[in-house]
Amino acid sequence: EGPESFPPLRNEAVVRVLQGQMKGIQGHCNSCYMDAALFSLFSCTSVLDSMLFMPFPLCDRNVQGILRDEIVNPLRRTGFVRASSVMHLREQLTDKGQCSSFTNAEKDPEEFLNLIMQQILGIEPLLKLQSGGQKEQECYCYQIFMDKQEDLVVPDVQQLVERSFLSSDLKLVEIPSCFIIQMPRFGKEYKMFSKIIPSLELDITDLLLDSPRECCLCGDVATLECS
Repeated sequence: EGPESFPPLRNEAVVRVLQGQMKGIQGHCNSCYMDAALFSLFSCTSVLDSMLFMPFPLCDRNVQGILRDEIVNPLRRTGFVRASSVMHLREQLTDKGQCSSFTNAEKDPEEFLNLIMQQILGIEPLLKLQSGGQKEQECYCYQIFMDKQEDLVVPDVQQLVERSFLSSDLKLVEIPSCFIIQMPRFGKEYKMFSKIIPSLELDITDLLLDSPRECCLCGDVATLECS
């Protein structure tokens, strides 16, 4: 018999299971970067459920089991994950990684995703990017980097992704199976935006390399792109 699985929360089940006190992933000892990442990746979507079940060639089954049975399944079943379960995962990551501080220090979410996806589960990179006609880069998530934009007071994710790609002269080489996006950093001292509106759908037409698009003047297939 295979491992037990619970589907991601959808529609009215989201409110019923996740709303209220003692819901979500309990924070402890600078775990917020990991709590937020795990909640985003698994609570309401199944797009990365292969991480929980697939026997990848390099996969560490112990870490995969903790992730599935102690974090994702309780989150989807009851809407709550204890800090001790996340600490169990953090201890395993410290054992497996080159970094000794996964159990006590705050990390960048990208560092956590790279460790668990690449080194521990052996998943192929999710994104292929190209910058200014240079060689392709492969990665697991995209972090939005941008200068302060005076005209953006309460931006949505669509605007931030488009402007970030434009300022870095980036294109997606192909449509990604999963597009994990890390918002601009919110430090204790400085917040670039007080709020960001989630875009429920993301239009990546203009972000794709060599994608046929229409001319904004005549409506025919465009041959030039003006930034």
